Amino acid sequence: MGLARRLYRGEINVDFVGKWRLWYSLSGFLLVVSLAGLLINGLNLGVEFRGGTVFSFKAPTATIEQVRQEFTDQGVHQPIVQTAGEGWRVTTETLGEGTLTQVQSAVSKEFNVPAGQVSIQSIGATWGGEVSQKAWIGLGVFMLAIILYLSMAFEPKMALSAIVALIHDLVITAGIYAWSGFEVTPATLLGFLTILGYSLYDAVVVFDMIKEVTAKLGHTSKQTYSMAANNALNHTLIRSLNTSLVAILPVAAILFIGTTLLGAGTLKDLSLALFVGMIVGTYSSLCVATPLLVTLKEREPKYQAIAKRLASTGGGKGSKGSKSAAVAKG
Repeated sequence: MGLARRLYRGEINVDFVGKWRLWYSLSGFLLVVSLAGLLINGLNLGVEFRGGTVFSFKAPTATIEQVRQEFTDQGVHQPIVQTAGEGWRVTTETLGEGTLTQVQSAVSKEFNVPAGQVSIQSIGATWGGEVSQKAWIGLGVFMLAIILYLSMAFEPKMALSAIVALIHDLVITAGIYAWSGFEVTPATLLGFLTILGYSLYDAVVVFDMIKEVTAKLGHTSKQTYSMAANNALNHTLIRSLNTSLVAILPVAAILFIGTTLLGAGTLKDLSLALFVGMIVGTYSSLCVATPLLVTLKEREPKYQAIAKRLASTGGGKGSKGSKSAAVAKG
């Protein structure tokens, strides 16, 4: 608590902006790994997108190996078996009418389940294509709205920094899905859209403080833009971390407790996207969006002049002013 109080009061100043090379290198590494996962493994699209058949039935005493083996014995290729409470949800490729009846009867006999309680749902790939198209449209509208809002409420350079951070969050989250093999369902898309809003909220809080602090900078200022932005970032740090922690805890409970103890498999798709996205979103708002904004703003003549004046008088020395001076000299 003492450390948090000192940090909030500005007694401790973490040099986020001055370590921009570290953050850019880390983000670059994560993006390369994520893109490699997307290119090598691709996304494990759920049946809602690629089409197929879903069998649902209750068999509390069965094991995942028994269920998978029974479907394999009926000629089903690579069935995806998931628990759903005391029941089972098995996803297969699209099956013909004869095979559907055969599998239904075999499952009913093997696990002592009435045939009428082995539900079958066939999903065409066309529906998944429509969902994907609407998701892309929604993402495009969201991005456009962000650009317009931030450009009017703040400035275009803040809008650009926020968009870069959002794309950064999406790519890394998608990369984790690719490497982990988690299934991508419509719930996953909802999670992706949700983390966009969460990441944007964090960035807006930080940018609002930066706007307030840097508005006072002038020709006689004793701080460069990067120093002022870093101070503003530190004053919002505790708020950002507290908000993130409060939001992540219930999502972590759904992901780690709900999916393991309660068998809430359908929530796993949503909770993983939220869990990863919130962590990456908090990181990007602090270590990607703000340093990028500073990089763009320090190129403006007004802030270059301040950096040169402070560098010549020794007022811009130190880790927090080194980047400003370097940009000004360039």
